[in-house]
Amino acid sequence: MSIDSILSAATADAVKALYGVDFPVEKIVPQTTKKEFEGNETIVVFPFLKASRKSPEATAHEIGDYMLEHCDAVEKFNVIKGFLNITVKPSFWTNVLNHVSSTPNYGFVPVTDDSQLVMIEYSSPNTNKPLHLGHVRNNLLGFSLSRIMEANGYKVVKTNIVNDRGIHICKSMLAWQKWGNGATPESTGKKGDHLIGDYYVEFDKHYKAELKELQAQGMSEEEAEKNSSLMQEARAMLKRWEDGDEEIRSLWRMMNEWVYAGFDETYKRLGVSFDKIYYESETYLEGKEKVLEGISNGVFYRKEDGSVWADLTSEGLDHKLLLRSDGTSVYITQDIGTAKLRYQDYPIDRMIYVVGNEQNYHFQVLSLLLDKLGFKWGKDLIHFSYGMVELPNGKMKSREGTVVDADELMDEMIGTAREMSQEPGRLEGLSDEEKENVLRIIGLGALKYFILKVDPRKNMLFNPQESIDFNGNTGPFIQYTYARIQSLLRKSTDDIDGVDISTVSPNEKETSLIQRLADFTTAVADAGKNYSPALIANYVYDLAKEFNQFYHDYSILREEDPAVRVFRLKLSRTVGEIIARALSLLGMEVPQRM
Repeated sequence: MSIDSILSAATADAVKALYGVDFPVEKIVPQTTKKEFEGNETIVVFPFLKASRKSPEATAHEIGDYMLEHCDAVEKFNVIKGFLNITVKPSFWTNVLNHVSSTPNYGFVPVTDDSQLVMIEYSSPNTNKPLHLGHVRNNLLGFSLSRIMEANGYKVVKTNIVNDRGIHICKSMLAWQKWGNGATPESTGKKGDHLIGDYYVEFDKHYKAELKELQAQGMSEEEAEKNSSLMQEARAMLKRWEDGDEEIRSLWRMMNEWVYAGFDETYKRLGVSFDKIYYESETYLEGKEKVLEGISNGVFYRKEDGSVWADLTSEGLDHKLLLRSDGTSVYITQDIGTAKLRYQDYPIDRMIYVVGNEQNYHFQVLSLLLDKLGFKWGKDLIHFSYGMVELPNGKMKSREGTVVDADELMDEMIGTAREMSQEPGRLEGLSDEEKENVLRIIGLGALKYFILKVDPRKNMLFNPQESIDFNGNTGPFIQYTYARIQSLLRKSTDDIDGVDISTVSPNEKETSLIQRLADFTTAVADAGKNYSPALIANYVYDLAKEFNQFYHDYSILREEDPAVRVFRLKLSRTVGEIIARALSLLGMEVPQRM
């Protein structure tokens, strides 16, 4: 039983005995006492004032006195206004350490047959370009969130919707037809997603040149865009695709297969995966069908030009286009169809979309449209809205080829790890293959941690050099702490589990470290409630920092008292286990040596 559970139960007993009120134990949540005050755990007594009919101070003193007499874990207490600060007996912390150490998957809630099912959508790439830094943040957030929700006892289905059709795809296809000269991934030695991305940039280059030429002939910018032969060809190609033209469909299938092979390679390297992949080309017709059904039901309306719209003005929004005048669909149409198919495929209790905050309006609209179409879960969808990743030199633009490519970024991170690990002795004794694996773990760990430690709702500035520092709030610092602990355990000759440590009374630093270990359950629960991997990142950094201070201040292997030495080794081992468990929630690996 955790210290939080014991103190919650003891507080409820006190309120019952003193004031005759049955207060729900689950609503009594002890908090770690602030560092400026004496104590380990703090109970807020304001919820009990109605029962006590006394001042906050008097109520806290009465509850404290009762717990001191009736709860073996309590050594002493102090009161600051309505806050009851409890100091736990040092010997009790040894029991807590044993509990954390001996509990398989401590901090995680087991998934059962009765667990709710959460579907999490992330990645959502377009098949006209490779994955870039923005996709990296999306994938890392989505994958980490899926692990956090699973650790909170939910069944999780990780899903991806691939945007494999539309005008942007046709731009790449048209450019390849015009200027590709039959180029393939094999003939060029390029990953398929990179090759197709090159033609997307090529289209934009020729399109801009054409607009410039038309404007030089006296057209306005708007007239030039309307008269662009390139754009007209791309739109005609999209229409042919939607009409099922086999020539266009064949080209489309070939180029998409190149891209999928490239995506799979990037996903595998990044360490993310999916349980189910949906394709816009297979879901948009479902969406069109629901939209047309909405017209007959009077939910949507058709304009004179044949386009279909939703009137959302009564909800304080605007009119939303659902089908263009030529009958082609827009993104929101596909999202309606995808949602319908997903709820047919799975008994979803909660649907979470991991999509950037520039799409906040889109998901506000999608929720309303699904509700209007009669899907009872429409209003309950969750948009996990996150901020953009920016670079020191500004925003990225796919059309102009100024994106930070995900593959190149991973190469750069591993290369930086290689440079940082050059100091003598750091990877000594490892084979070349082992060294490369450690460098991969460090480089990708630095990338993942740097991105995930930031509050997802905030925009962030990505700095590769800063992310891989072996000191400070970085992935490599935490991974090094884990590797240091493994080195300590390898050097030890003690039977850690065979020595009785119940007589050991932890000092203040050891107590603080055990308390942080015990807090892992709260960190996991809070990360799940708030959909925030950053809470796990902050927790594990604080744990690693606390351990390093302990390691610096106290001897472990050279401690002469066998019981104390084994106690410290067990404490170190448990810290390592929780570090590895926490980092696994961030999709990070831990090296045995660094």
